[in-house]
Amino acid sequence: MLSRRHFCCAGVLVGTTAAFDGSLAADACAVQTRERQAALNPDDALAELKAGNERFLSRNMRNCDLLDQVRATAGGQYPFAVVIGCIDSRVPPELVFDQRIGDIFSARIAGNVTEDDVVGSAEFATKLAGAKLIVVLGHSECGAVKGAIDGAELGKLTHLLQRIKPAIAANGNAPGEHTSKNKEFVQQVATTNAKLAAQGLQEDSQVLRDLVAQGELKIVAAMHDVATGRITFME
Repeated sequence: MLSRRHFCCAGVLVGTTAAFDGSLAADACAVQTRERQAALNPDDALAELKAGNERFLSRNMRNCDLLDQVRATAGGQYPFAVVIGCIDSRVPPELVFDQRIGDIFSARIAGNVTEDDVVGSAEFATKLAGAKLIVVLGHSECGAVKGAIDGAELGKLTHLLQRIKPAIAANGNAPGEHTSKNKEFVQQVATTNAKLAAQGLQEDSQVLRDLVAQGELKIVAAMHDVATGRITFME
């Protein structure tokens, strides 16, 4: 049977055992430790990501020595959250949430869809590695969503875009033309797609359902505005 020791070493890391409080404390650059991770609950993890986006928006991001963090995390990793986002170059999770090395798991795939390998990665990150939160992060002006709306076909991307079709169908009564030229329709589909992906994680995984039922995990959808950098959570 797999366990956390198969993936994380037990070495002691530099840091504090205090939970995140969303503030820029003196130890803001301390890396995640096993104790620090264990002190968090899912709501703490969500609060830290919200606070991180506010730091990003206010240009008050943490200024940490990343090479020091590389050394400090060499013996093990204890991220507090998982972000499943799109590959879009304008939405790097570590930056828009103002997180550093060892803080979050980041899975990126076009259209932030939750296919089997992504679900399996989320199971590892939570059940085995201890993360307390999963955020499915969609964004405005998503090229994958636009491609799915217009019925684009290109190699294996064709199959991937099929995962967005339920979000298109769910907005079948939306006003205006149902093409990528309709920005309001694209935004509606992208938002629905993120919500459905978050719901689908539980539907597709008994492991994740059990963690949520036990209060050890929260799964939420969120949307990033590429024009402003602001992230809106849909809880």
